[in-house]
Amino acid sequence: MKLAIVVCVSLVIVAVAAAPADEKYTSKYDNINLDDIIKSDRLLRNYIDCLLGTKKCTKDAEELKRVLPDALKTKCAKCTEAQKNGAKKILRHLLKNKREWFNELEAVYDPEHVYVKSYEKELKEEGIEL
Repeated sequence: MKLAIVVCVSLVIVAVAAAPADEKYTSKYDNINLDDIIKSDRLLRNYIDCLLGTKKCTKDAEELKRVLPDALKTKCAKCTEAQKNGAKKILRHLLKNKREWFNELEAVYDPEHVYVKSYEKELKEEGIEL
């Protein structure tokens, strides 16, 4: 029993030591033109439906769906600057112009309103009410 505990603890220590401290999400999709997506309800809705699991995802949307829960939990700690800026841009657009779509995403990814509350002050300063 003691040996099993020592082995488990050793594996955890090795895994933590091996993980890069500055690990970031892939920047492969950082150059996607978000303005084109925002301007097209059809494109934006496709991303929303992918995130909700109601439609098939493109490769970039699939990557977003994969990392979104972690990004929310860590306040985008592994995001590149382009990803942080893009997330803010999309969030602001949804809150100002497509609130019902934001609500659909929030129901799935933040049903307890934990993450949205952490951004409440920043959004309020920009005139966006939650």
